[in-house]
Formats: sequence, structure tokens, C-alpha cells
Amino acid sequence: MQDRAALVAAMLEATKLAGDRILAVSAGALNPERKSDESPVTAADRAADAAITEILAAKAPGIPIVSEENAASIAVGPPPGPYFLVDPLDGTRGFIEGSDEYTVNIALIEDGVPALGTILVPRWRELTWVSADGKAMTSRGAEPVVIEARAPPADGLVAVTSRTTAGGKTAAYLSRFTVSRRLLASSSLKFCQIANGHADIYPRFGQTHEWDIAAGDAILRAAGGSVRTPDGAAMGYGKPGWLNGAFVARGRT
Repeated sequence: MQDRAALVAAMLEATKLAGDRILAVSAGALNPERKSDESPVTAADRAADAAITEILAAKAPGIPIVSEENAASIAVGPPPGPYFLVDPLDGTRGFIEGSDEYTVNIALIEDGVPALGTILVPRWRELTWVSADGKAMTSRGAEPVVIEARAPPADGLVAVTSRTTAGGKTAAYLSRFTVSRRLLASSSLKFCQIANGHADIYPRFGQTHEWDIAAGDAILRAAGGSVRTPDGAAMGYGKPGWLNGAFVARGRT
């Protein structure tokens, strides 16, 4: 393993370059296609993935890269030792429709746990990450600041949910709590909302992949929050098909 500062620097450089490549493609032809699982992929997804691979392979050689765009080619199970888990463009559907709420996500998995993470919102130039000394940080074109998840407010929780899964099991789960306000957000922005103290809980019962949540999980842990199954068990990584079951992201408890 390289030292933490070098790894964080490589992840940040890769994240920023991927964001630049996405913005460059977004001004032109997206050429959307359907993958074998019917999820969409665009020229921007591929450009971001290539940028991330380019930087991480050069700056962190020897650490395997598992990306949404190459995971199908990885034989069985996660690589031995640490590996990067990457979603080069999280929120592709919204991106195609013109939404600004898409992100670039990179996580470093160590011993089955997201140890480092970076999330960039390219349109907003908003970058959130785990520092070399384990702090959750954010910056939107200004000096970086430390962020922390908050304890539950006395007047009720602020719940943040996906725009596509706000009802059904999600609504039923939230009915167990006093919820003062609800926010809708796309991609890994939901984890950032909790990490920076703007929200308290994000339950998810629809299917997601590990690269969708790993960077957000790392950042939320660093901010004092957690991501667990609805019954309180720890989230595992390296699962068959890289698929997640239901989970609940929380601030401080």
C-alpha cells in the first residue's frame, strides 16, 4: 500500500479529471446505449471511466480497479487485498435528462470496508472526500472544510430519499420515526447531505450496486455516521454480482 496522502491525492486527481471529461462530453453527443442489464451508458460514462483508470493506474499501480464499466469482466469475487471501487458517472439516467445531480464516485476498499472515498458533483464543482487523516472534507471552489454528521434533532429527522424510491417500503420504514422534513436527491448526493449535517437518514430498499454507495459510505463513516442494513448489521463489500440489499444511512446516533 502507498501512503495515505498519496492515495488521497491520486483519487482526487482522478475524480476531478473524470468530472472534466464528463462536462466536455455533455456539451456534445452523449450517444446513450443500453447495457446487458438495461441500465443506460453514455460516452460520458466511458470517458470518465477512462480518465479514472488513467490516473489511478499511473499513480497507484498495483491496486486493482473495479468499476461499474468493467465489473462484468471480473471473474469471481473481489480482488485480494485493497482495491478501488468506482462509479465513473453515478446518476446516468438523470444526466441524460439534463439533471445536474450526477456524481463521480471513487472508494478504496480495505478488508471489506470503504476506507477512503471521493465524490464530485461536476456541475457544481462540489468535492467531498475522506482526508489522509480520516476526516470528512468538502469544498465548492473554496478552502476545504471539515464536515460532520449531526445527532438527531429534537424536533424530528430530516429524511433524504431517492427521487425514484420515495414511496413503498421507504415510506413505510420512515413512518416509524418522527420526520420533520423530507428531501429528494439523486446519486450519491444523499450520503453527502447526511455527512454535512443537512439530513439525518436515508433508507434504501431498491437494488443498488456496491460502487453506488462505497464512496458515500466511506465519507459518512468519516463524518461520524453509518451505513447498515435495516436490522443494524454492517454492510459488506465484495458480494456476488456486487449487489446490495436494503440499507439505511444515518447521521450520529
